[in-house]
Amino acid sequence: MNSTPAAPKRHKGGWLYLQVLVAIAIGVALGHFYPAFAVTLKPLGDLFVKLVKLVIPPVIFLTIVTGIAGMGSLGTLGKVALKAFAYFFVVSTLALVVGMLAANLLHPGAGMNIDPHTLNAGSIKDYAAKAHDVSIQGFFTSLVPDSLAGAFVEGNILQVLLVSILFGVGFSIAGERARPALAFFEALTQVVFRVVDILMRLAPLGALGAMAFTIGKFGVGAVVNLAGLVASFYFTSAVFVLVVLGAIAALNGFSILKLIMFIKSEILLVIGTSSSESALPSLMEKLEEAGCARPVVGLVVPIGYSFNLGGTNIYMSLAALFIAQATNTHLTLGDQLLLLGVAMLSSKGAAGVTGAGFITLAATLSVVPTVPIAGMALILGVDRFMSECRALANVIGNAVATVVVARWQGALDRDRFRDALNGMPRLPSTTPEGATTTWTEAEPAERASA
Repeated sequence: MNSTPAAPKRHKGGWLYLQVLVAIAIGVALGHFYPAFAVTLKPLGDLFVKLVKLVIPPVIFLTIVTGIAGMGSLGTLGKVALKAFAYFFVVSTLALVVGMLAANLLHPGAGMNIDPHTLNAGSIKDYAAKAHDVSIQGFFTSLVPDSLAGAFVEGNILQVLLVSILFGVGFSIAGERARPALAFFEALTQVVFRVVDILMRLAPLGALGAMAFTIGKFGVGAVVNLAGLVASFYFTSAVFVLVVLGAIAALNGFSILKLIMFIKSEILLVIGTSSSESALPSLMEKLEEAGCARPVVGLVVPIGYSFNLGGTNIYMSLAALFIAQATNTHLTLGDQLLLLGVAMLSSKGAAGVTGAGFITLAATLSVVPTVPIAGMALILGVDRFMSECRALANVIGNAVATVVVARWQGALDRDRFRDALNGMPRLPSTTPEGATTTWTEAEPAERASA
């Protein structure tokens, strides 16, 4: 008797995508026509982002611990980390260069002729104060939490990463003796991701509240005076994603446009909330379902959220040169290269700092006094609009990085990944009662030959 194969199950993100899209449209309409009421909806967006941040530490911890334990070899961990950091360094540098080239070609600040002494430096004093805490020394000091629970209480991603890696290595060394505890963690991972699924049902409300507040508070007119900068930033980010990341994707055998469509729910969530963190848990879950091995997803995505910030790097170089152009501050090629080098270091020093984009820019300008730091007051009003684009480019960049590193490591199920990008995602393969299978060094050859 012939049986018809069951149709592949569609990912639940398709319905979420539509809901978030409608919510964003409603938020824009409320912000434009009823601004006073729209501003009062801000708690909806804030509460949703806080709820998501609540589950980020356990998601990272459990994914990394079970992932490292499933590698079977600490050498494999080192290989994945080395490949990820090499990728991050190259792509982050490219992002800074792209931002610098765009500023020199588009000249978004030219003709504004602003005297920096007339600017309200007081409006950025809080950011400037935080920028003093951003340094390479401070970065390494902040890696270690005051206590084991401290990393989870403060929600510092880098500290959670450190604790997670240490526990994962400990499980790997302990071997069979740690199997009961590891089985518990694997089961707990499924529980946490189910909590993530529940929270994602609230995403439309969060997106509606955040978008309504943004439009109601600042208005579309807030962009008009600085339209050149905002348009230049969005255009440059689009070029970076489609050309630079698109070329990287093509060299690794997949389409950047198909990947963007695959994570469209997460992209809309980022647009609605202006926060890349709101999409972190669901992005990790979706990439794993698409065939990227859990250990790679567990390492690359969280580390990338601190070290692979392409959108933030474009913003830093473009905004710094915009301020110089707007205040008629002449910068030689040497000055611009110095600015680029400082930005490369300060972007790592600000990893894990809330509002890292604006704060890192302040830290960079405080080290390179040629560009007046008071000029940041020029872009403070539209930073909210640019933060959406920063977060968007960062999320797409980390999705590309995860797939690329998984492919380099031979930890990408190519059949599953191809089906996912073609809109036919399969259910993830599982072991007893929902525990996702782990990947070991023995599997890559089989995956690569798929």
